[in-house]
Amino acid sequence: MDAHRVDCVGALVYDDRHRLLLVRRANEPSRGLWSLPGGRVEPGEDDPTAVAREVAEETGLTVTVGPLVGEVEREGPNGQLYVIRDYEASAVGGTLTPGDDASDARFVSRDEFDNLATATLLASTLAQWNALPG
Repeated sequence: MDAHRVDCVGALVYDDRHRLLLVRRANEPSRGLWSLPGGRVEPGEDDPTAVAREVAEETGLTVTVGPLVGEVEREGPNGQLYVIRDYEASAVGGTLTPGDDASDARFVSRDEFDNLATATLLASTLAQWNALPG
C-alpha cells in the first residue's frame, strides 16, 4: 500500500424531506467550509464501521450504513492523497449536535446548499452522482 494514500469515508445522510446532512469543518483540510460528515478509516476498521463512527462523532447521530455511492481522490498536505469513499447512510437515532471536528451540523435544502461555502468539488461531485439535496 502506498504510504501517501489515506483511506477516508464520508456519509450521505438525507432526512425525510431529502435535505442533506452537512458539517462545517472546524479543522483543516477545508476548515470553515461545509462538507459531508466523514474522516479517516482507523486501523482495523472496515468502511461501514468508520462511517458510523465519524457520523456519530461529528453530528451526534446514529446511522445504518448503506451502499457505496462513489469514490473520489483529493490531494492533501505533505503529498498525501485522500481516497474518500462516500456511502449512503440513514439516521436511526441520536440528537443532531456538532461535535469532534465539526463546528456546526445541519440538514440543508438545495437552496441552502447552493448558498453555503462548500468544500472544493463537493457540489460538482454530488451533481455527478445525482446526490444533491432535494
